[in-house]
Amino acid sequence: MRSACVCGVASIGRGDFHFQQRGSSRLSHISRAVANDWRRGPYEEGALKQPRYSGDEPLSRLVSGLISIGPLFAAMQFAGRQVFLRTAEKKGIPWRSLSSQILGSEEIKAEKELVENKSIVYPEYYLQKFHAYTKGNLCWEAASEAEVATMSMVRRALPAAETTEEALEVLRGNWIRALESYHSQNSVLPVSQVLDVGCSVGLSTIYLAEAFPSAQITGLDLSPYFLAVAQHKEKQRIADGKLQRNPIRWHHANGEHTGFPSCTFDIVSIAYVIHECPVHATKGLLKEAYRVLKPGGTIAITDNSPKSKILQSLPPVLFTLQKSTEPWLDDYYGLDLEEAMREAGFISVCARLTDPRHRTVNGTVPLAGKAEV
Repeated sequence: MRSACVCGVASIGRGDFHFQQRGSSRLSHISRAVANDWRRGPYEEGALKQPRYSGDEPLSRLVSGLISIGPLFAAMQFAGRQVFLRTAEKKGIPWRSLSSQILGSEEIKAEKELVENKSIVYPEYYLQKFHAYTKGNLCWEAASEAEVATMSMVRRALPAAETTEEALEVLRGNWIRALESYHSQNSVLPVSQVLDVGCSVGLSTIYLAEAFPSAQITGLDLSPYFLAVAQHKEKQRIADGKLQRNPIRWHHANGEHTGFPSCTFDIVSIAYVIHECPVHATKGLLKEAYRVLKPGGTIAITDNSPKSKILQSLPPVLFTLQKSTEPWLDDYYGLDLEEAMREAGFISVCARLTDPRHRTVNGTVPLAGKAEV
């Protein structure tokens, strides 16, 4: 366990999910929770290199063919969305009410004007339909549902968890522990600057901020709608006077071209992002992460694991619904991520399952002889 970090956990307050510091009673609860093996691993890999319904396999081609049929594709997207809605409602996550609060907030919409970089040219892949939203991530509906959809995903990924809070501690907490352990063993750098690429509405960013409370954390995303929600909530936390860490900065940019100087950050995190990217974009993200990291800096990528036994065993219907809302899933599962990281210049690359469905992959920028990118 970490001795000095504070993880965020979800609680309901002020009408939406907020992250708060654990009290002593919660610490004892989590200590009991993580003592059980399923919460801390190790987790089981499947026999395959990647799920059967991905890549160029016959079953994958069949699924892709079905998705290409317009009316059927629309029906699949609707069904995929309903899966997450039903899970949220069953687990007590107030999806509709929390989304409505964001959609009805003029303050949040005003934040978009403050955070948005209007000179950005969005890459073509980012303009695809994501997660059953016609405008993908570039709309208020997606921003309003990002947090509750994440809560629903976490409960589906960890059905043994008794609460959303417990599921988050496993999914996010194990990732943070893996990152901290790797960085302490492979880097001499103190953690003073952290970049969270593809931060969405800031869920992963808050975990990083509370794990490294004395560091400056920057959340970067390509959607100004997501960043508006993140920035508004951070301002609320500051106004409440509850922060025991540095305030998070929010930056609207493409993760392939961040605009930051070289050798700026000690850690670059990319959490649940690259399964939404074509291969060329993932390689661009790796190249840029290498550039902005200091020598000795750490990259931490967490996402679906192609080797997860759970994902390899998903029923055909569920995997088909998943592919209908994730246009670049075949690219993701077909990429040798560890090799791509080595090609970008990272050393000491290693991956491990940090929950039954997800892996964390870490790498280090060499201390000496860092290649110019």
